[in-house]
Amino acid sequence: MLRTNAQDLVAMAVAGAVSQPTLRAPGYIPDNDGLSVVLPGMSGVVYNVRTGDPAFGWAADHVEPGVSIAAANEQHDYAMHYLTCIGNDAVVTSGLAAGARGIVSGEHARLLVDFPDAVYDLINVGDMVQIKAFGRGLALLDYPHVELKKMSPRLLEAMRIEAIDDRRIRVPVAMELPIRIMGSGAELNSEFVDQDLMSGDRDMMRETRIDQMKLGDLIAINHADHRYGRSYREGAVSIALCIHGDSVMTGHGPGILTLMTCAEPCIEWVIDPQANVGNYLGLSGDRT
Repeated sequence: MLRTNAQDLVAMAVAGAVSQPTLRAPGYIPDNDGLSVVLPGMSGVVYNVRTGDPAFGWAADHVEPGVSIAAANEQHDYAMHYLTCIGNDAVVTSGLAAGARGIVSGEHARLLVDFPDAVYDLINVGDMVQIKAFGRGLALLDYPHVELKKMSPRLLEAMRIEAIDDRRIRVPVAMELPIRIMGSGAELNSEFVDQDLMSGDRDMMRETRIDQMKLGDLIAINHADHRYGRSYREGAVSIALCIHGDSVMTGHGPGILTLMTCAEPCIEWVIDPQANVGNYLGLSGDRT
């Protein structure tokens, strides 16, 4: 077990409302071939796409699994984004699904929450969801050179990370991504939302089997320094989480949320197809 400062963390309540799906007029999205299409995508309640499902293949753009929530007040929304961590508990506090409990499974333009199957037919746009935000400030006491981001103690413990020596750890991941395909989102700080991989080269997606990625997969990116933003650094390593589906837009694709980063080659990884937060957090156990 890796030693952490979890006992020193502060747990706080943050809340938002189930969001309406969003589209910008006139609704058309230009794809990689310059054709314009209208597709469902971000926000709202998604009934048939969940954590553990494929990230590719949907007739959608940036589809977000489960339920998306946001706060109307901008400062409240920022607080929800920056304080919430993957694996935090959530509870519906209004509407037909009041009392239903879920788990935060991702962060995009909205916070993403995975609920048991029976909740989806009861939850409504506008229902309030409260999150027990816990994990901001989490650190590895014996590996201070490894930064944790958006990581709850629950998720860290579930990830089966091994200590190799006093500088290196080993993390199970579903796949490795080449840094050359990382696209939109590099300009944002790595505590806030994701970075898209560029999936427009469909032949490369097939050849590298990246098109087999699942929502919730843990991903390794070699030579990626995500400490202050997202940049190339020889030997740096970042561990990330696939949080939304593929995109038809040039320079976009499945979204990768940073969980862990180190500026030197101190994070090793081993490929494990089961390295998915759906498996780690029990998000897909009741699905039919």
